[in-house]
Amino acid sequence: MELNPIPAVRRFYADAQHIMSVSNKPSPDEFKRTLKVVLFGTLVMGLFGFIISLIVGIIVGSVKL
Repeated sequence: MELNPIPAVRRFYADAQHIMSVSNKPSPDEFKRTLKVVLFGTLVMGLFGFIISLIVGIIVGSVKL
């Protein structure tokens, strides 16, 4: 086992440079579409968690309707 971190750092730097060279900036339309999908998914997951917590609260008895 080698304790010298320099080769790993150099490899990481080379990989990061490669990723930056092949990636591109999204267009405004693509960015808006991605933002809408992420926000919608976050909303759905939040509602799902809230509904489950309400159901568990009703079953346990800590939430009264």
